[in-house]
Amino acid sequence: MPTLRIKQNSMDRIISTKEKALSINLDPAKYGSFAEIGAGQETAAIFFKAGAASQTVAKTMSAYDMKFSDAIYGAEESGRYVCEPRLLRMIEKEYGLLEERLGEIRGEKSSFFAFANTVVALNYHKTNVGHGWLGIRYQLRPETPPNDIVIHVFMRDNDTLAQQQAFGVIGTNLIYGAFNYYDAPEILLQSLLDNLGRDRVEVDMIRMSGPDFKRIDNRLLTLQLVKNGLTNAAMFGPDGSVNQVSDFIYKKNILVLRGRFRPPTNVNLDMLQCGLEQFKQEDDVDENKLIVLTELTLHDLMMGKKDIDYRDFLDRVDILCSLGQHVLISNYQEYYRLVSYLSHFNRGRKIGIILGIYVLELIFDEKYYENLAGGILESFSTLFSRNVKLYVYPAYMRDMPDELYTCANFDLSPHLMDLYEYLIVNDKIEDIADFEKDSLKIISDNVLNMIKQSTPGWEKMVPEAVAKAIVSKRLFGYKPNEVEAK
Repeated sequence: MPTLRIKQNSMDRIISTKEKALSINLDPAKYGSFAEIGAGQETAAIFFKAGAASQTVAKTMSAYDMKFSDAIYGAEESGRYVCEPRLLRMIEKEYGLLEERLGEIRGEKSSFFAFANTVVALNYHKTNVGHGWLGIRYQLRPETPPNDIVIHVFMRDNDTLAQQQAFGVIGTNLIYGAFNYYDAPEILLQSLLDNLGRDRVEVDMIRMSGPDFKRIDNRLLTLQLVKNGLTNAAMFGPDGSVNQVSDFIYKKNILVLRGRFRPPTNVNLDMLQCGLEQFKQEDDVDENKLIVLTELTLHDLMMGKKDIDYRDFLDRVDILCSLGQHVLISNYQEYYRLVSYLSHFNRGRKIGIILGIYVLELIFDEKYYENLAGGILESFSTLFSRNVKLYVYPAYMRDMPDELYTCANFDLSPHLMDLYEYLIVNDKIEDIADFEKDSLKIISDNVLNMIKQSTPGWEKMVPEAVAKAIVSKRLFGYKPNEVEAK
């Protein structure tokens, strides 16, 4: 399976930004162009100031005016300039010009590269968020097909000049990492924040593609972004392609189902289908602007282990993708933190969260909010002050296995009942109706054990597409029994 290759002997110290640029400049084989839109030509400036830039820099430019930019790279259908399509147009155009104009002259001895970014820094009134797209198309060896590395970043400095400077540093880190850590993606990821720190920059998307990256799985890279603290959330689509979260959920109604999905069972599917039907009936939900997310948290991926089992992670992702799901990986164990993150980008559109009745008990457990000065009220002010609604899936009661446990007989401490009733009356919490009662006794851990032990009957406890995927791809430790093997 595709894996992340990690260099064992990493740097003893962080190389300075100037040293990185100078090492590229002093390498006679590396030659390329810089195209930067917005926030100044900060990356190119670093390479010029480092010295010996004439050996590396073929061209720098900044099509700052929109008309000039459109004339060079073409207009974007979205009308946006700080977006991935614009970045891809830029690196394609600039790399093509390198080959066209310099291929015959120095193609045999040069590894060409085209670095580009399209970024926006904090404005004068500080009413926006600094962010941008950076990318490089480059050859590892002369006269070979190029590779692409694309990243999206958010800037956290509260000063425009500091953000501009940070754009230059991370651009230099990307170019240096592309040439020096191409075979160690995890080191490449971590090096992006060299001389910056995680309090200044967030990297929430990376994609590596090309002939030299055939064995790299971008889903694992996406997981590494969250695991290594470069971001708190990242996502990819049903086809396994990496998506940039804020772009994807911008001004969308969002429905989220969190789970371990190990494996997804009929209960998970019923929760999703029933919750979605109720969500679409809400007056303030536009069905044409609705995105459904299945979420995996780092906590659920770790499950008390020292590290994540990457094979197990990919098994879960393969299954969810086979069901046509968009997968969100997050480090937001508390729901109020997840809501705060999503609501920042969906601009007040409704957020629906599907959860089981026993998870609702955890949300009302005050011990989880002891680190907050305002306790449970502070967390609820974040969770429920937004346009959020919880859709609660029932279960059988632990002490009375034939009786349903729902919002109607929810067990709660007396001092919290008034708060609970307030949320019920104000349509913030609602039972899921029309659920499949026969699915309620399915326990995912039992299903997983049956799969591993080739115990007959598990196939009826999961959606048909899931069963086929488990059998055909040997997921979750599945091994055919003697009859099936024949």
